[in-house]
Amino acid sequence: MRSPDPAFSTRVERCFRGGAATYQSNASLQTAVAARLARLARPLASALPPGPRADLGAGSGLLARAIEAQLGGPSLLRLDACEALLAQESSPGPALQRLWNLNAGLPEELKGSSLLASSFALQWLEQPAQQVTRWCNALRPDGALLLAVPCRGSFRIWHQAAAAAGVPCTALPLPDAAALQQCAASALQLHHSQLLRFSRPNRGARPFLHQIKAIGAQASPAARLQPGALRQLIRHWPGPEHAIVWQVLVMVGQKR
Repeated sequence: MRSPDPAFSTRVERCFRGGAATYQSNASLQTAVAARLARLARPLASALPPGPRADLGAGSGLLARAIEAQLGGPSLLRLDACEALLAQESSPGPALQRLWNLNAGLPEELKGSSLLASSFALQWLEQPAQQVTRWCNALRPDGALLLAVPCRGSFRIWHQAAAAAGVPCTALPLPDAAALQQCAASALQLHHSQLLRFSRPNRGARPFLHQIKAIGAQASPAARLQPGALRQLIRHWPGPEHAIVWQVLVMVGQKR
């Protein structure tokens, strides 16, 4: 678990700001997961209570749009700490967008929410399990939490290459899926909870790291590798027979 680090939050925002203009064209996995999460929530459309709805760490609005298309009803407030990412979506208008650092908790207006959703955002926050508890507490009875987050076990070939090269692994430390499931299950009736495995072709270390940077997801609490260490990592990167794997926890639950 990462310790609170305001400087890290600043680095995350700066990296996503740099990749904002090309985020949607490069975030194919994030787009697919958002669509899947929204489809899983469709059976709840008629069961949700009145109240605010929000996409936490909305970025360019991939998840918010998918949910609105599947569930109908009120639009979702888009919250994100990166103004440049929010600006990539002009259709909802500024009234539905809020520049907000989720490490500070939720805005007062989201207490008693009908629906809180988040996809590929929780891993960037301090103490992810505690954030899930806070989000569950902000729901009103029968309110829903929709969550997708990459978890520990992702990018094994990156960790293995760093170990073989004898250099630090600069991958972002990801949350433990079981801990998040436990937090959610203590407050919600879980309708769906599954750790999904997504594989992508491994074209080598440089293309992979470039792809991560293209969407602004290169921030890490670890220091950047020096050129010599980076060359060692590239030299020890496994071949194309080893896929790049994401472990993504997908959960849908309602407040008891």
